[in-house]
Amino acid sequence: MQIEGQAWCFGDNLDTDRIIPARYLNTSDPKELAAHCMEDADATFASRVAPGDVVVAGRNCGCGSSREHAPLALKAAGVGAVIAPSFARIFFRNSFNIGLPILECPEAAAGIQPGNKVRVDFERGLITDLTTGREYVAQPIPPFMGKIIECGGLINYVRERMGKASTNP
Repeated sequence: MQIEGQAWCFGDNLDTDRIIPARYLNTSDPKELAAHCMEDADATFASRVAPGDVVVAGRNCGCGSSREHAPLALKAAGVGAVIAPSFARIFFRNSFNIGLPILECPEAAAGIQPGNKVRVDFERGLITDLTTGREYVAQPIPPFMGKIIECGGLINYVRERMGKASTNP
């Protein structure tokens, strides 16, 4: 699986309150969350982000509270992937649970500039900055995690697996 999009760059410690401010946590509607995604970090983000765009963040991305709203807001806004040197562990797990691919790659996070065109090949772990021609290698997403992403998240993955199990005697 591959995606291509524009890079949106944020610094270290991009916390869940900046991804989706707490004042919007009275809903779990993905469209409503998307409308307010990153509004405290970049007020224009929700209106300008395009499907497949890539958030490039610094160390400890997704720190803060353990809410699933943060990766859900990013995914619903159209973000195709998040790249950072490191992620808060709960954000890491929540991202895969809702089907948002993330990759740890310090070199890409340091090298990719705002607005650059980026391609991400999840199976190979290859991140290409199409603007500069530089390539970065991250740990590929394991096949079972890739399947969770393809299914749109853990719940859909489990549903699919249960459906297959019920048709096999």
